Amino acid sequence: MARIGLTPERLTQAGAELADEVGFEQVTLSEVARRFDVKVASVYSHLKSSQDLRTKIALLALAEMADRATDAVAGRAGQDALTAFANVYRNYARQHPGRYAAARMQLAPEVAAASAGPRHTNMMRAILRGYDITEPDQTHAVRLLGSVFHGYTDLELSGAFSHSAPDAEESWSRILESLDLTLANWSAHHS
Repeated sequence: MARIGLTPERLTQAGAELADEVGFEQVTLSEVARRFDVKVASVYSHLKSSQDLRTKIALLALAEMADRATDAVAGRAGQDALTAFANVYRNYARQHPGRYAAARMQLAPEVAAASAGPRHTNMMRAILRGYDITEPDQTHAVRLLGSVFHGYTDLELSGAFSHSAPDAEESWSRILESLDLTLANWSAHHS
C-alpha cells in the first residue's frame, strides 16, 4: 500500500522533486499526495499545511547547499574559495531550480536561526577573513556576494543571457575575478 512508509522526510523529498519539476510556488499538499497515490488527509497527518511543506523544502535546500559548499571550499582560500563557493550556488540553481527558489524563502527568525542558513553566512565570512576583511565590513561584503551570486543566477535562470554574446560562462568568470579584486582591495577603499 502506498501509505506505508509515509514520513515528513519522504513527503519533503517528494515536494522538493516536485518543486524542481513545476516550480516552488506550485508545490501543494494535494500535488504531493498525488505522487504517493494517497488522500490529502494522509499527508496532513505528517505535515500541517502547504506552507509547512514549503518551509521543510527550504530547510532541505539550505542544508544541501551548505553541505556542497562545505565540501567545495575545504582546503581552499582566496579566489579559489570564492569561486568554489559561488559555483555551488550557481550549479545548485541549475540542477534544482525549485529547491534553489525555496532556499531563498523568508523563514521565521527562529526557524532561520536553526537552519543551515547561518552555515552559509559563516562560510562566506571565513572566505572574507582570507581577504583580511573584518567587521563591520564583512557584513557589507556578505551582502555584496549574496547579491551578485543570486542576481546573476536569477537572470541566467530566466534566460536573460541565452541570446547574447559573449557566453554567460565568460561573464561569470570575469565577475568572479572582479569580485576577487574588489575583496582583495576592500580595506584600501574603505579605510
